[in-house]
Amino acid sequence: MRRQDSPPFAANTLIPLQNPVFRSIWTATQISSLGWLVQSVAISWLMATISASDLMVALVQAASTLPAFFLSILAGAIADSFSRRGVMLAGHCLIALASTALALSVGLGFVSPWLILGLSFLAGCGFALNDPAWHASVGDILEKRDIPAAVTLMSVGYNVVRSIGPALGGVILALLGPLTAFAFAALTDLVPLSAVLRSKWQVRSSPLPRERMTTAIHDGMRFTAISSEIRVAIVRATLFGLSSISILALLPLVVRDQLAGGPIVYGVLLAGFGTGAFIAGIGNSYLRRVTSQNRLITLASVACATCCLLLALTSSVAVAAIALAIAGAGWVVTWTGTDVCVQLASPRWVVGRTLSIYYALTYGGMAAGSWIWGAVAQYYSLTWALEGAAAALLLVAAVGKLLPVRLWEESDQGAFDFRPPELALDLKPRSGPIVIKVEYSIPEENIEEFLSCMRERRRVQSRAGARDWTLQRDLQNSTLWTETFRPEESAIGGLQGEGRAPLSLPHKTCPQARSRRRSRAAEPAATKKAYKAEASKCPPAGPIQFGAGESGSTGRP
Repeated sequence: MRRQDSPPFAANTLIPLQNPVFRSIWTATQISSLGWLVQSVAISWLMATISASDLMVALVQAASTLPAFFLSILAGAIADSFSRRGVMLAGHCLIALASTALALSVGLGFVSPWLILGLSFLAGCGFALNDPAWHASVGDILEKRDIPAAVTLMSVGYNVVRSIGPALGGVILALLGPLTAFAFAALTDLVPLSAVLRSKWQVRSSPLPRERMTTAIHDGMRFTAISSEIRVAIVRATLFGLSSISILALLPLVVRDQLAGGPIVYGVLLAGFGTGAFIAGIGNSYLRRVTSQNRLITLASVACATCCLLLALTSSVAVAAIALAIAGAGWVVTWTGTDVCVQLASPRWVVGRTLSIYYALTYGGMAAGSWIWGAVAQYYSLTWALEGAAAALLLVAAVGKLLPVRLWEESDQGAFDFRPPELALDLKPRSGPIVIKVEYSIPEENIEEFLSCMRERRRVQSRAGARDWTLQRDLQNSTLWTETFRPEESAIGGLQGEGRAPLSLPHKTCPQARSRRRSRAAEPAATKKAYKAEASKCPPAGPIQFGAGESGSTGRP
């Protein structure tokens, strides 16, 4: 039952289009996607025509998705460290270059399977640069409350185009030939370039120095590994992509061998896939209200498994179209759900990297799946490949019991007004690490509740970049507790306010708690003299350390 103060689905979904920047780039992206889908139909059919190898046909999908596996993490770090708008421009330039080169090569009659794969790989490099930057920019362009609607709108928009593009590609390919299809794609790739060049949006600049690429990549990987919501979403999406890509990778072979069709049949079947995805996208908001996201993703895997079985057993175009509509619905439900989960669980300072890792692993799974199912089709049979993919998808659905996907709708992505403190010392980037100390005054009767709070605080602080986290108790004043940790350069903003706020100690739980935060440059190791002993009762998240320093207080500098 929908709350009375909740707007209807159409209003929720279309709200992001009220923003002129989002509307301009979103519209241009749909036009470019139309050209890409026309080109995809032409590439797949051209490869099936000039190559007798089933594996080469399936590798077309792998060539366009494999770059995301190798480049997305680097692209995400670049997007978080530099202008996301500039990264988007670079990505679209590569896509336009690949499409133009492919059109010229077809026009000159110089076409080979390896050239097609190479230019598909170059276009994939462009997508690897653009996708993390564009999806991360959604949170910069729009308010946080509009992000789920924007992600759904992007998915629905693409799948509206998917219901038109393949059929259009089949018609163009059949009536005008592959050269026209490639020329059309090259022209449409210029539209998002123009839209991004014309559009500008406000991005909150960080007062902190830019971090090194290796550090940025390491911090993004650490945050992703520690965040259970992101980790589960990535695992489920990767397994789903590994299995479900068989539908699209083997579809040209299904049309050629089982349905005895041509380009128009291939385009019609892809249009059926897009139609199912569009319908599921329109109803996605309602579905999330009546059931959990985890159950939706589980049912989506079952739907794709059903499609694989039907494609393996049927020789009817109508049945195949219905099967692909079912698979399209499962496809959009899964990718929308996992994408929103990653976005909502990521603060702004690291969202480009978490999304890039998500894309790298999911696209890597799809690239591996294309190769695996293509090899099975070549060395065994097409039926075996589709039935094996169906079994794999049912196993992916069963994984939902062990690794449920949950949307973190309350995570804080907003930026706080953090300004670095004025320092008395003239510190340089190589002056040494910064250490933060937080002192708490905790009455004896609140210690158990305090330790429970600190266990969760340790997890949150570690995810935001804290290193060497310790909690120590003063031996002379038993009510005094000291939290100590060392932040990375990039994590200072996240720990102090630029990303997810540090877990606050609730006054309901610890009414007498008082804290004081201090930070300073680390002193030379020779001056660090502290005597520590393990507590007799330590929280599972890490040891509680007791110690007395030379001044009688606990904690490392």
